[in-house]
Amino acid sequence: MINNWKTAAAWALIALGFLHIVMGFVRFKQPFLAALHEGIFDTFKVDDTRRLAFWFTLLGPALVLCGHLALRAAQTGNFETLGLIGLYLLVVAVLGIVAFPASPLWALLVVAGLLFAAGRGWLT
Repeated sequence: MINNWKTAAAWALIALGFLHIVMGFVRFKQPFLAALHEGIFDTFKVDDTRRLAFWFTLLGPALVLCGHLALRAAQTGNFETLGLIGLYLLVVAVLGIVAFPASPLWALLVVAGLLFAAGRGWLT
């Protein structure tokens, strides 16, 4: 149940992770189909598009995991861990935005900022 900023931000991170997975398979349908057709094993090193498809999509489960950890931290009152998750994701988002300003990493910046602020007790 979403009852405050802490759990709302955690659920947003989980949603962002699932969105990454779905968008990875939609956006990179052809590279995934080609790799599947070739037998998957060791087929993602063929070209940059396949490597991008793999790593972009694989980031999704990592975001979902971070979201679940943040949700557990929020629900158990472990706000130090919640803030730490937010801090790490803030660093990743800022570095990503500096490297690729036109990327969707702005969404991660917002969610990470909320997690960090909630973990610090700035949001209740």
